[in-house]
Amino acid sequence: MPAAAVVALAAVGLLVAPVRVASTSMEPTLSPGDRLLVHTYGYGQGAPDRGDLVVFDRDGALLLKRVAAVAGETVGIEDGVLTVDGRPVREPAVDRRLVDGMYFGPVAVPDGTVFLLGDNRRGSVDSREFGPVPVERLTGRVLLRWWPRPGPP
Repeated sequence: MPAAAVVALAAVGLLVAPVRVASTSMEPTLSPGDRLLVHTYGYGQGAPDRGDLVVFDRDGALLLKRVAAVAGETVGIEDGVLTVDGRPVREPAVDRRLVDGMYFGPVAVPDGTVFLLGDNRRGSVDSREFGPVPVERLTGRVLLRWWPRPGPP
């Protein structure tokens, strides 16, 4: 194998890591036991985007959530509908029947942080409980699910 190929494979190995989903907080998008590939370079070269699935460190445990809002935005939940800056956000992965009657906020997302939510809003411990998460605590972005149903998460 050419040396360049070995270096490229080693670099990819340092930038991508397998992660196993451990909880139901991201259902129906991801289920316990799903295997993901996560880009571990993190966000050192740019800010996360709303909708990204990210892995982050919370008190020594790695958690997986969706970016619901970024710094400078105001986020809330009104009768189960996620709003950002007062406008409803389309969320195809969230079962609207399960979040009917849910309210939260609105709260402003401070500079250098993101507001993270699980897709299973009734079964997720997320930024509604522990607040916005500093971007430097994000350890990676989900690239794809590779098992049991390969494809985008």
